[in-house]
Amino acid sequence: QVRLVESGGGSVQAGDSLRLSCVVSGTFSPYLMAWWRQKPGKEREFLAAISRTGSSTYYSDSGEGRFTISRDNAKSTIYLQMLKLKPEDTAVYYCAGDRFGTEPSMAASRDRYDYWGQGTQVTVAT
Repeated sequence: QVRLVESGGGSVQAGDSLRLSCVVSGTFSPYLMAWWRQKPGKEREFLAAISRTGSSTYYSDSGEGRFTISRDNAKSTIYLQMLKLKPEDTAVYYCAGDRFGTEPSMAASRDRYDYWGQGTQVTVAT
């Protein structure tokens, strides 16, 4: 079956950078992929999505600017580069896959995703 496994989270200081990875297995077809996060006591929040080929991306207001989504289909891996981290970025970060989606700008609805990873914790200290 399709499996998404995130890695790269950890505890960092404000201003540091992190790169999260999400490895996709169990499928030969690249999906539209996205990164979400969930802060303590909050709803899961969309950050960024990337098309199947990586040619198109879309960011929410929270993801725009300091975060960059990318992918390497040869490695079946999606990345989220995060710069200048802030304490308010503390959250569990999830990758998600949409089997049928093609347009990242339409990808901000949680219901459309077929697959989710288990999440990776990012903690940013002051």
